[in-house]
Amino acid sequence: MTDQVIGERAARELRGLARVLVRSGYADRAAVTAALTEAVREDAPSADPATLVPELIDEAVAALAADSADWPDETDPDRLDVVLAELESLGVVVVRYCTDHHDARQALEAAAEPKGLVFFTDTDVWHAVDFGMLELKVWHPDTANVAPGEPLLDDVLALLHERDLPAVFDEGRIETTLTWQRRVGY
Repeated sequence: MTDQVIGERAARELRGLARVLVRSGYADRAAVTAALTEAVREDAPSADPATLVPELIDEAVAALAADSADWPDETDPDRLDVVLAELESLGVVVVRYCTDHHDARQALEAAAEPKGLVFFTDTDVWHAVDFGMLELKVWHPDTANVAPGEPLLDDVLALLHERDLPAVFDEGRIETTLTWQRRVGY
């Protein structure tokens, strides 16, 4: 990628977006391509997305492959997946990597007799990739936020702690400390 053609700032931002999209582990190559194509058109209109986007993705995938060689067999996102599966087995609706709370609400409303909802958005994951903290939102079946001392919140926190995922409830959400090391296949 030629920084001189699109500008240093745009190049840095596009690389950063490619990095979090790839490392999220939730977006497949087609979704990453679509998101980056839109970003290139907005942030670097003089660039050809058909050329630039594959370069951005390949660069991000190569960096991830190099980093993942040293990862432990079980990563924090692996343990998070176990917690989320356990919650689902208990009747809690879990929505991963959604666009916003409207998507999560739709999943909750579509469920038969849900015990609650736990969700996180794409931008929550991107924040976790860069800063090591994932925000989990926890709602009751009526879409009300959980509050301290309520069994649903206590259960979610207990499961996170059982899987060695430090978590605290703060201002209506659970802040989960983790290193985002999600294996992806491209």
